[in-house]
Amino acid sequence: MLGGCGNYHRQGLEGARLSQTQAAFTGSAPWLSPQLEERILMLNPTNVTAEDVRDVLSHAPAPRVVNIHGGLAKVIPRMVSFSEFLIGMGYPSVSLTNPSDGTYSFSCYESSEKIAGVVAWFYEKEGLRPMLVGHSQGGIQVVKVLLRFSGTNSSLHVWNPLTWEEEKRCEIVDPLTGRTEPASGLRLPYATVVGAGGLTRALPNQWDMMFRLHTIPDSVEEFTGFCKVFDLLGGDFLGYGSENYFRSEGTAVVRNVWLPAKYRHGSIPDTKHLLDDSKMVAWINAYRPSNEEVSRPKLDVQFDGDSSHIIWAADVWFSIKKHWVLELQRLIQARHANTHES
Repeated sequence: MLGGCGNYHRQGLEGARLSQTQAAFTGSAPWLSPQLEERILMLNPTNVTAEDVRDVLSHAPAPRVVNIHGGLAKVIPRMVSFSEFLIGMGYPSVSLTNPSDGTYSFSCYESSEKIAGVVAWFYEKEGLRPMLVGHSQGGIQVVKVLLRFSGTNSSLHVWNPLTWEEEKRCEIVDPLTGRTEPASGLRLPYATVVGAGGLTRALPNQWDMMFRLHTIPDSVEEFTGFCKVFDLLGGDFLGYGSENYFRSEGTAVVRNVWLPAKYRHGSIPDTKHLLDDSKMVAWINAYRPSNEEVSRPKLDVQFDGDSSHIIWAADVWFSIKKHWVLELQRLIQARHANTHES
């Protein structure tokens, strides 16, 4: 089992390659032309079309999506498949890959403190708050990262993803305000988990989440938890029990979405195949989730090809598009406010 663990052996960049890569991260909010800013401000975050992605958003930077895969090595290609799905839908690949080694995800065995420190580093350097996507044990790790940002850990260090070393600081310079803030105080726009819970909480590296997993702190604005019946590895009990529901600790908006029972726990992120059917892509782009706290969406059309995991893909893509727009609008509004004050 240890030989099959989905871990990474990180090696930082050195020399000229490190200097060249560091130069690409300016530590300031990205520049957008006045014309592009105007078009972005006109977008409706809850109704982002394929044309909006192609004609507007593709010309702007995107928030980094931090994927955290599950416990076995065989699930890593499935998280890669999800990243390739996002790229096919129009999300920039640079916002999905780790800049030092090109990997598409973090391992659930990498410490939550390290991942949180990397997230803080990315926000400081890129000006857009990252989003988190976790599968299986990676979903448990997402909640751990959110807890790191809950404000109770003032000693959270910033981690550099180019060198994979902890920096000797616990603060970041907010790229939108220029103020120095504790890294632990960052509030993320969106996080989601699928298949998090069940028997995996009995593993030694997850014991501390045994009674804490389903309470979502205020360190995220929106959170979606996906679960399915008959899921021993990712669900509590086998039915539609409320034991599987995530709940907000305070202000976080939390949704719980039940996926079809036929979805297999270990392969849910495998979604690249959906790009092969233009009708599936159109359905995904048109998908609008329920605002209910608990929902059970159904696939309302019959496709000729393999539509496995399409509901999960569509729901996550909706939220990523939404917060792509909201983060850019937040950036533009902050820049306008700073200009007005000066």
